[in-house]
Amino acid sequence: MPLVVTEWLADHVELPTDLTAEQLAAALVKVGLEEEAVHAAKVTGPLVVGRVLAQTPEPQKNGKTINWCLVDVGPEHNATQIKGVDPADIPAGGARGIICGAHNFGVGDLVVVALPGTVLPGPFPIAARKTYGHVSDGMICSTAELGLGDGGHGIIVVPRDLGIEDAVPGQDAIALLGLGDEVLEINVTPDRGYAFSYRGVAREFSHSTGAAFTDRALVSDLPAATADGFAVEVDDAAPIHGVVGCDRFVTRIVRDLDPTAPTPSWMKRRLEASGMRSISLAVDVTNYVMLDLGQPLHAYDLDKVAAPVVVRRATPGERLTTLDDVDRALDSEDLLITDSPDGRASRVLGLAGVMGGASSEVSEATTAVLVEAAHFDPITVARTARRHRLPSEAAKRFERGVDPRLPAVAAQRVVDLLVEHGGGTADPAVGDLDATTAPAPITFPVGLATRVAGVEYPREQVVGILEQIGCTVAPGPTADEVVVTPPTWRPDLTERVALVEEIVRIAGYDQIPSVVPAAPGGRGLTAGQRVRRSVARALAEAGLVETLSYPFIGDAELDALGLPADDARRTAVRLANPLADDRPLMRTSLLATLVETARRNVARGLPDVAVFEVGLVTLPTAASPAAPQLPVGVRPSADELEALAAAVPAQPRHVAAVLTGRSDLAGWWGTGRTADWADALELARLVAERAGVAVAVEPATDVMPWHPGRCAALVVDGGDADERIIGYAGELHPKVVERTGLPKRSVAFELDLTALEDAASGEPVAATPVSAFPAAKEDFAFVVDDAVPAETVRAAVVTGAGDLLEDVSLFDVFTGEQLGEGRKSLAYSVRLRAADRTLTADEVRAAREAIVAAATEAGATLRA
Repeated sequence: MPLVVTEWLADHVELPTDLTAEQLAAALVKVGLEEEAVHAAKVTGPLVVGRVLAQTPEPQKNGKTINWCLVDVGPEHNATQIKGVDPADIPAGGARGIICGAHNFGVGDLVVVALPGTVLPGPFPIAARKTYGHVSDGMICSTAELGLGDGGHGIIVVPRDLGIEDAVPGQDAIALLGLGDEVLEINVTPDRGYAFSYRGVAREFSHSTGAAFTDRALVSDLPAATADGFAVEVDDAAPIHGVVGCDRFVTRIVRDLDPTAPTPSWMKRRLEASGMRSISLAVDVTNYVMLDLGQPLHAYDLDKVAAPVVVRRATPGERLTTLDDVDRALDSEDLLITDSPDGRASRVLGLAGVMGGASSEVSEATTAVLVEAAHFDPITVARTARRHRLPSEAAKRFERGVDPRLPAVAAQRVVDLLVEHGGGTADPAVGDLDATTAPAPITFPVGLATRVAGVEYPREQVVGILEQIGCTVAPGPTADEVVVTPPTWRPDLTERVALVEEIVRIAGYDQIPSVVPAAPGGRGLTAGQRVRRSVARALAEAGLVETLSYPFIGDAELDALGLPADDARRTAVRLANPLADDRPLMRTSLLATLVETARRNVARGLPDVAVFEVGLVTLPTAASPAAPQLPVGVRPSADELEALAAAVPAQPRHVAAVLTGRSDLAGWWGTGRTADWADALELARLVAERAGVAVAVEPATDVMPWHPGRCAALVVDGGDADERIIGYAGELHPKVVERTGLPKRSVAFELDLTALEDAASGEPVAATPVSAFPAAKEDFAFVVDDAVPAETVRAAVVTGAGDLLEDVSLFDVFTGEQLGEGRKSLAYSVRLRAADRTLTADEVRAAREAIVAAATEAGATLRA
């Protein structure tokens, strides 16, 4: 986000002398530039200029030599007594004794001194302290210690490093260095790229407050292009999305530069306060003009570039080492700056609008500079920057749209600064390849803003605001319309509603009344909403925690679940522009993302996890039609909308849960109990119960990601078996547990909640009358083969008991030698009751016999 230095902003717009960063932020918020942060002053306390009066080198045992210095820091701060120093050796005006380990200064030099009480960036408070046998009463500062750079130049010598010859001891160095200024960081929306410059922010401050604004980009005396300008060609025979990648390219040349010329201190201070590191004069000047006006520029070493420069797309196999020393493989969509030295094959000089190459960069030996100021296609630059993960300052501006009138103005400004501060000479040759077009005019109904915003905007106010933001307004085809031509720095103003937004923004969002719409009459929650809320509440009451996860997965997540290659869940919608390259697919199973949530909790020291999620999955089929490309700017036809709807894949709502570790915690009451497949199955049945759907349980032996012997399929009663399965519950497969990093014997379930909602009757649940008559309780133990599901026997019991059955539950499963190999005993507790009478012994006996008969028919034998 851009950083705004108030002192620099004042070059463009009149500011109150007492303007604070908070006041500036409040003014900019009114016109839509939100405050991101206010960065406090870098240094506080007594930071002053000092003159070195004496410097005594003192070698140390560790091989290091330190300097014991007497420094005049002004009458207000000098001391007349210094511990360990003969009073006769102290100047009449006093001084401070300071230890310094640097050696790039000497007696008589003016330096920057942090006195006790100063707080340097870090924060690093300064205090008098005893060191190397002396009391150091302050610190002589370098650029790094003041937060002004990397400290490569050592101690700051004011005349040499800052170019200030008239500084005096005791002078406030905070004001001298601009270290006491607060810096405002603002948030700029993608359509307001002009606000990435001081020119743009100043304009917005003027709109907000009415302060006088001077557009420093409106320069009329620029030199015209000459025939001998540095040759540039644009070869973009296959433009992306029908737009040529470069429609303007200005070149200027500055010769006889002093390669040792330093960047002026005021420029370096402004750059660093705005978040940019000072590098060299030529580079700093291009960065300074970019921040000031909004036009990215690039400086080439003229001796390393051969004419003509050709702007073209990359070809297969080309590579480029960019200024950050990274060797990059180029893509055919990348727009390049190239040349052909000595008639050799084309050489890549840089990624257009993103970053230059190392082969032509300005160095310490550069004496002639070729200045590039161009206008590139925003989409091309944006795609290149993202493709190579290079969010450079230039790319941030180009991808949001740069004023096509700026290149010549910015190039001239760079030339002027290099001549002034680098001792160079401006070459009269000027290159300007210009194929830009004027912004398209918009026919605008004057009353449209009033109709959209609900606020009365008179014609004079509408026209005035449009002219204020830089538009040209002319009479329209009717009395109620005007023809508006947007300014070149606002490429986002392409349609009527954009102009409405500008009118509302400048007039003030606070003028729009807050009217709460009347709530229409309704019937409350839908049946599906009630089911979803009931299910989520039931699982939460059962001790599970609801979570949300992003619905994006990759092949790795599907591989971790062990899904076969022909599994339908392998067919997924692929995103054209995924948030992460390794997760380009829409999930087809909730467990694909929920297991990662559980794993992360386990990895962070929480072994007992019980989480669930209710969310959508996307289930395309191989026969799903492709989505049509609908027109932009006009309403699609009914057929087009129908085709679009047909292309949308099914998106049912699922519910899933994962349990690891203990379901009943350990304590003084016992060792607790580990969650097993039965817990997952019971939770799945709870979901079906809350949905109001009766489900049956069947064994499932070959369904990933579940254990082949500890998994159950839940089916809805009735219909074809293949269509009745609405989910699975059980223990996860050991290999799945290993791949996903979950504890052993972790369990899970996943159900199609949409299918449950569809299977529900939709009728209100009627309360069952409570019988006042006593119940008859009977227990049965049936012996069956191991392969017979307990649910089969239970269903037989229900059928045999008939209308008298109130409840049946399995309370014991037994295996042993007395039953025989491959046999098991299932014990059920049955409660019988009539609503209108006390059951007789004959009725109970008949019900018992019917239950035994039904179980026998199902393959069970009553155990004696």
